[in-house]
Amino acid sequence: MSHSIVIQQPVFPQHLILLFHGVGATPRSLLPLGQWLAESMTQSMIVSVAAPYAFHLGHGFQWFSIQGVTEDNRLSRIQHAMPAFVNCVRNWQSNAKLGAENTSIIGFSQGAIMALSSTQLEPQPLAHHIISLAGRFAEQPLVKPANTSVHFLHGSADQVITLNHSQQGEAWLKALGVTTSLEVFEGLEHNVSQEMVEAVTKILERSIAPNESISA
Repeated sequence: MSHSIVIQQPVFPQHLILLFHGVGATPRSLLPLGQWLAESMTQSMIVSVAAPYAFHLGHGFQWFSIQGVTEDNRLSRIQHAMPAFVNCVRNWQSNAKLGAENTSIIGFSQGAIMALSSTQLEPQPLAHHIISLAGRFAEQPLVKPANTSVHFLHGSADQVITLNHSQQGEAWLKALGVTTSLEVFEGLEHNVSQEMVEAVTKILERSIAPNESISA
């Protein structure tokens, strides 16, 4: 947790929002998103979480190496990293004294991959809401995540993780009866835009606001 950034920590938080960055990035990359959320989610503890391993190809951190990654070996790398991801979420929940029912996970790119994969690899739910920013499933989900809604936000011009992955993910989850949504951002590449930040805020305000004191 030493590299993670606690953006906001109320004395008695009502909700926990965890931000998970992409491969080769650091928690600072999602700091603007967290700060924007803090302005309205005044009773939420908000943390930009550091992945646990040094990025193999440069600076920053990662959950698993992308060196030589393929469609065939991606899932095994995620499976290897998943216990650390689960422990990370549980540790922050313990810190906030909150459970999965009061947790939202927002992941970008590899952070989203880990969050989405947790719904299939972890028997107990980690969060009530998962928001995937330019993310994807490693393989078709076959298990309906209990008490978890999943929202996909993706740029139409993303060439790193293409939009079709979010489109397919939403379709798969709908077939399982999961509460899910997809919002596409025209012309956006593999990045988080201000428009996407505002969309994330709206999703959380709809779900958290009734239980929080929201500032104007």
